[in-house]
Amino acid sequence: MTGERRPTTPERDSPETLARIEEGLDLVEILARQLRRQFGSYVAVEDLAGAGREALVVAARSFDPERGVPFRRWANLRVRGAMIDAVRSHAALPRRVYRQLKALEAADRHDDAVQEEVAAAPPPATPEAADAKLGEQLSGAAMAMAIGMLTIRSTSDVGDPTDDAESPEEQVSRAQLLAKVKQAVEGLPDAERHLVSRHYFDGVNFDEAAREIGLSKSWASRLHARAIDGMARAMKRSR
Repeated sequence: MTGERRPTTPERDSPETLARIEEGLDLVEILARQLRRQFGSYVAVEDLAGAGREALVVAARSFDPERGVPFRRWANLRVRGAMIDAVRSHAALPRRVYRQLKALEAADRHDDAVQEEVAAAPPPATPEAADAKLGEQLSGAAMAMAIGMLTIRSTSDVGDPTDDAESPEEQVSRAQLLAKVKQAVEGLPDAERHLVSRHYFDGVNFDEAAREIGLSKSWASRLHARAIDGMARAMKRSR
């Protein structure tokens, strides 16, 4: 793309790594424009792109083709995650924006683990099995976004909670849904419940919540996806 800034990379990077960086530059610009449309009044597009370029370099260096996940998909989630962090670093975010960021982050974390699982598993044996698997993935993504949207612990979690205050009816609806989500969390196995509760309800950083139960970030991401999928199934049964 004309005018694109190339991230600086040290000479030690392999040709394969440099090729991945080149491959992902347009992805940075695409994601920056997408998030700019959502959160443009809070962060400049160049700030988003700068954060994305740095994340792209890290993703290119850490990419493992043996995982079976295409590089652009691998990079997509990491670049967008860095841009989400860039938006969140700005003070005085309204509650609505903070919820959107948490929802995107939760959905991306779930999708990342699910895609690795899908890449490692044999393909579904029948079209019906493929449809069922896709339905599970979509339900899990929706559940991840819901828990991200619902679990702001207090008004102190955001800079300005008053600019988009909810109506009494919306508050009641949110409280009812949150109660169902908490009930689903209580039904999880111990490790899954700890990870979800600490990160979403206690506000503990995801990596720290993982360390508390002795897991690496990679394994914790898989456990997180399993927990989210279990919650989605529990919510479906309770309807």
